[in-house]
Amino acid sequence: MTDLRIDRRALLGGLGATLAAPGIGLAQAPWPQGRTLKLVVPFPPAGATDVLGRLVADKLGQTWATNFVVENRAGAGGNIGTDVVAKAEPNGDTLLIVSVGMATNQYLYAKLNYDPVKDLAPITMVALVPNLLVVNKDLPVQSVAELVAYAKANPGKLSYGSSGIGTSVHLSGEYFQKLTGTKMVHVPYRGTAQATQDLIGGRIDLIFDNITQALPHVRAGTIRGLGITTAKRSAAAPEFAPIAETVPGFDVSSWFALFAPARTPQAIIDKIQADTKAGLADPALRAKMDTLAAEPVGNTPAELAAFLQSEMKKWGDLIKEIGAKAE
Repeated sequence: MTDLRIDRRALLGGLGATLAAPGIGLAQAPWPQGRTLKLVVPFPPAGATDVLGRLVADKLGQTWATNFVVENRAGAGGNIGTDVVAKAEPNGDTLLIVSVGMATNQYLYAKLNYDPVKDLAPITMVALVPNLLVVNKDLPVQSVAELVAYAKANPGKLSYGSSGIGTSVHLSGEYFQKLTGTKMVHVPYRGTAQATQDLIGGRIDLIFDNITQALPHVRAGTIRGLGITTAKRSAAAPEFAPIAETVPGFDVSSWFALFAPARTPQAIIDKIQADTKAGLADPALRAKMDTLAAEPVGNTPAELAAFLQSEMKKWGDLIKEIGAKAE
């Protein structure tokens, strides 16, 4: 019994030492109490990454009773802000929320100043947001199966819009073509707002659009929804079946995840993951995420690492195959 008590004290002492931030004595509060923390969003304000990042930062700041600053460091498809975090002190004070670019940018850009696997530590996935396959209302198709048949009968005649090369909206279209053996023309835009207007006006035929952007137009009757891009139905639009029911293996989403600099102590990583997961279960936070059609996740660092590897494999192979390069 004595030996067990000594081991337990040693274990707890070791954990406290790990959680104590550099420069703070063990007699003081452990990390993150008393610290000013920073969450880097590598995109401009008001986008989905920024909104979800601020929701998580606010919740963690309340949980830890500490100041959590959100800093937008946009540019180069998220690479500028990601590089800032990759080179930050690995003490838990600087975190990153990032999306699909973490898996795709190394294939889209000639050179990165960071290694997404070696220089960053996965913490947890915050949320998944599906895309919705939508078509011009005058296109003579009423289902995914009919779209595939129409595209095969008219190779190269259909055009699909996107929010830019390498985005989930673009890659959804490329992946759809690969799995269905169809050929369409890609028309990139600087965001999907203009693409949606061109879809309504008949200048393009379809988009695999972010569901929060597309759904109001679908329900207003200005465009037609055919299917959801994720493997299961979305609570935000349960009337749409997954595209995978017609095109086996099709599974695409915009995902948003937290990372820290590599070599951040595992105890800090685990605390952030556990407290983020608990925060995502809060009804008030979930209600706010529902407005984005965002599905909370909160998985483990190991599960996020495995997911990232699978995304890198899927998109890396596709990007190399089509020869896509960032503009």
